[in-house]
Amino acid sequence: MANTKSAAKRARQTTQRSLFNRRALTSVKNALKTVRVALKGDNRDSAKSAAQACISSLDKAVKTGRVHRNAANRHKSALGKALAKLA
Repeated sequence: MANTKSAAKRARQTTQRSLFNRRALTSVKNALKTVRVALKGDNRDSAKSAAQACISSLDKAVKTGRVHRNAANRHKSALGKALAKLA
């Protein structure tokens, strides 16, 4: 338990930030999962649209500092290679 008012406020802020971060990371993971499922289905159009949505969510997560830039680039590169294999 916090001993001071400022420590109590920081604890509240940390709880709220953790919730926001977890929500953002979950949406990124779900987007990646959607792309992987679409790639297994061999439907290029649905895979491409899912990949675009995934890249968008990755970029938003990077912009807010929830995902490291290099990690997002690694995921985007892998998605591009997987999409190229479908062609």
